[in-house]
Amino acid sequence: MTSIESITLEVADPAAAERFYSAAFGLDTQLRFRASQEPSTGFRGFTLSLTVAQPADVDSLIGTALDAGATTLKPVTKSLWGYGGSVRAPDGTIWKIATSAKKNTGPVTRKFDALVLLLGVADVAASKKFYLDHGLTVGKSFGRVYVEFEAGSSPVKLALYRRRALAKDAGVAPDGTGSHRIAVGGAAEPFTDPDGFAWETTASAHLS
Repeated sequence: MTSIESITLEVADPAAAERFYSAAFGLDTQLRFRASQEPSTGFRGFTLSLTVAQPADVDSLIGTALDAGATTLKPVTKSLWGYGGSVRAPDGTIWKIATSAKKNTGPVTRKFDALVLLLGVADVAASKKFYLDHGLTVGKSFGRVYVEFEAGSSPVKLALYRRRALAKDAGVAPDGTGSHRIAVGGAAEPFTDPDGFAWETTASAHLS
């Protein structure tokens, strides 16, 4: 069974990235960092999302991210599906903070219900089959548009979205070249998916 045990972001300054994510989102155990100078331009082909319980939590997390040095890509706004916005972290990673709730139901908690890695792929159906062959189980599927896999006990949920649609949702142009600047930990054996996203073996994945 393949599942995400960790996300490694390849950044210019790991210590600075660690400080940012702790201050912005309170993330510590979910992310890892390693130094990289691999060329990367434009959209890196993925986003990370935090889904939260209510609009006030979105505002709080977006606010601390901006205070810590993030830049706005899509301002927080209401929509048909809920409430949210997206920012770019100082290391270049795109983050979306969102909730399906339209109204607040309690005090701000800054807790999130899910951390989701969204991969922008060229062919959703082909990538879906690839990941099914690697042991993942589909949780939600909307034809050739969007696929979400069951997370199980994993701290990170994996989803697939068409690359252009994901870039539009994040508020950036879809073009990009070079390194994705991300590695996914949790594969029993290392592999690279059809869109060039690399999976690495973690200790727990190796033991299983």
